[in-house]
Formats: sequence, structure tokens, C-alpha cells
Amino acid sequence: MLTFFGIARHTPEMCSLHNEASQKTMIARLIKSDELTKKHGIKIVGGWNVHSEHLTIQVLEAPTFEAVQAYSMEPENMAMLNWNTLEIKVAMTLEETAQMMKQRMQAKA
Repeated sequence: MLTFFGIARHTPEMCSLHNEASQKTMIARLIKSDELTKKHGIKIVGGWNVHSEHLTIQVLEAPTFEAVQAYSMEPENMAMLNWNTLEIKVAMTLEETAQMMKQRMQAKA
């Protein structure tokens, strides 16, 4: 499984804690969340909100890049882009990075 960070930002005016239209869209997405993650083989590891910065970070595990792309293009997720900017980054643990470095060093020897 690959690990992905989803980083979403929005303006204070569009915050779903205060904006009714954004709130309705967020609720619709939350209702479909389990269905959509199962459909694409994605596991939500966790999510965090930094309210003072209008920033949300979600950690996902997925079998492929394509699974995350297909998941992110579902209508309920696309609707969130009406008020959020979204970055999706693939990540590795420090242990995985160390193992990769060891393998490369061994290959050069």
C-alpha cells in the first residue's frame, strides 16, 4: 500500500463550520465516504483540521496512484474543490527511505 497526504486549504469565508453551502457539501461527502473508500480500495488512516489556518490534512493508504486519482474525481470529492485547494502527495516512512538508501548504496558497491 502507498501512503498519501491530502492537504486542503480554504478561505475563512468558505469554511464549512460557518458557510452553509460548504457545510451541505461537506455533509454529503461524509455520508458517502465509506462507500467511496471501499469502491477504490482506500483506507483513511486519519484526518486533522487546523481551524485557525483553515487547513485540513488527511492521510490515506491506497494500492495505486490511480486509485487515489479515481477517488479524488468522485463527484462528492470534486464538489469540495469549489472552496478548497487540494494537494495530494505520496509519502514514505523514514524507515522505507532508509531502506531505499541502503539498497542504492549496496547497488553502487
